[in-house]
Amino acid sequence: MDDRVHKLDQQFLSDVTLGPLVFDTLRSAQQELGLTYGNRPTCPFLRPYILNRREYNSIKHAAEVVAHAFEKVADEALRNRQLMDLLSPTPLEEEMARIDPGYARLCVTSRLDSYITAQGFQFLEYNAESPAGVGDQMQLEKLLFTLEPMRSFLASHPHWLPQPHRALLNSLLQAYREWGGEIEKPQIAIVDWRGVPTGSEFRVLQEHFVECGHPTVIADPSDLVYDGDRLFCDEFRIDILYKRVVIHEFLNKAQHDHPLTRAYRDGRVFMANSFRTKLAHKKAGFAVLTDPSYDYLFDSLQRDVIRKHIPWTRLVRPSVTTFRGAECDLLSLVRQHREEFVLKPNDDYGGHGVFLGWETSAEDWELALQNAIDKPYVVQEKVVGEKINMPAYSDRVSLDELYVDFDPFLFQNEVEGALIRLSASALLNVTSGGGQTALLVLED
Repeated sequence: MDDRVHKLDQQFLSDVTLGPLVFDTLRSAQQELGLTYGNRPTCPFLRPYILNRREYNSIKHAAEVVAHAFEKVADEALRNRQLMDLLSPTPLEEEMARIDPGYARLCVTSRLDSYITAQGFQFLEYNAESPAGVGDQMQLEKLLFTLEPMRSFLASHPHWLPQPHRALLNSLLQAYREWGGEIEKPQIAIVDWRGVPTGSEFRVLQEHFVECGHPTVIADPSDLVYDGDRLFCDEFRIDILYKRVVIHEFLNKAQHDHPLTRAYRDGRVFMANSFRTKLAHKKAGFAVLTDPSYDYLFDSLQRDVIRKHIPWTRLVRPSVTTFRGAECDLLSLVRQHREEFVLKPNDDYGGHGVFLGWETSAEDWELALQNAIDKPYVVQEKVVGEKINMPAYSDRVSLDELYVDFDPFLFQNEVEGALIRLSASALLNVTSGGGQTALLVLED
């Protein structure tokens, strides 16, 4: 740990002004700032995650390289039946993915999820279709930077703070213009199911968009109306549809005749992210990146970054594969060495259906493996995260040892900031009870 960060942590531990009244104020502030998952405050920490510019730039560079590699995967899948079958979209997901969204970049906004390890970092998943957390950085700054130790730290150390909320809006506008949108101040609809636990973030982003001159509504898919020319939310004209609803959940409920589906088919609505992003969102995409038989898709830089920062991954099915340079039967390998692997649904979120082999009995692992064979699942090599010390509070200040999920946001494949998740458990999702904090980059 940087000596400056260690000194800051000690200041928090020795600060006698930090007590129950302050903690109650911080919890109440999170409700007001929208830093909640459902009604649960998500930041029980007293400072941001701090790293230096060199470390940030290393993750930034690798994430951008990997994002471009995923574009190649999606492009090839549209031409290659074998690869499309490996990614395993549903027939309707594939049908919608083949519709041209009207702009070139696969992901207007996306997020790579990575573990910080003793050797650096490893990307574990790619949220290519509906990444959450973009609005949290600016709200977390308002929360954490009111504390005296942080105010003094910021005043005495040159630093940089990301602005992913601004990058999001700029990325939406850039893609909207490429799509052919000509309205000077386009109106925006943030679309997801009514009552989702991430609704507080939508209100934060709505406020930001409106402040920048873009009338914005938060809409449920059932609120949408298509008149054959334009898409509306009641009488509100939608120029930019910022899609936060998860594609497979939407298609399962909406099917072909939904106003959004029809407007998208007709090319009458700009939507980000598009239905095509589902191809990169599938976790089987990591199997493509790490399988030598698909090396031809990537240039030498991409192959080098993949080898260093993507864990070995395969779609779970009876097959012969390679692992650490040796040919082997995939199912026998996974069955016999469960402590080295994770089983993940090919397309789910929030840690649902994930089995950590080293925390699962042999009997339960066998049941999980049989389930994985029957459904689209991937198996991924275990990545050992490195724990850090982070000052936190409950009824008192403590210095907790926690795993770090460093999840860089990408906008048109360029990184701006990250979602920082921390947990004592190896499963770090906020949906599974983990917490989050802001990001701060030291410039010297």
